[in-house]
Amino acid sequence: MNKAALIEHMAKSTKMPKSACKAALESFIDAVQSTLKKGKDVVLTGFGTYTVIKRKARIGINPATGNKMTIPAKRVPKFKPGKQLKDSVL
Repeated sequence: MNKAALIEHMAKSTKMPKSACKAALESFIDAVQSTLKKGKDVVLTGFGTYTVIKRKARIGINPATGNKMTIPAKRVPKFKPGKQLKDSVL
């Protein structure tokens, strides 16, 4: 499901206009991004938790040339599904 399909699904299930659903979804995404940028977690009980993890610098190999290169340390977002979400998929 892509963003447009999600907005359409939200509009059908809530009987709200697509424009309102699009604004709500974009607001949610912005809130998650800004919270993660601050280094805080977003916890949605039953659904899951968005966190930021730190990856260490490491040595990688360029597949085109075979040369070794250093991949720098970085922060990346991570999502851990909650119990209700896991159970609903089973």
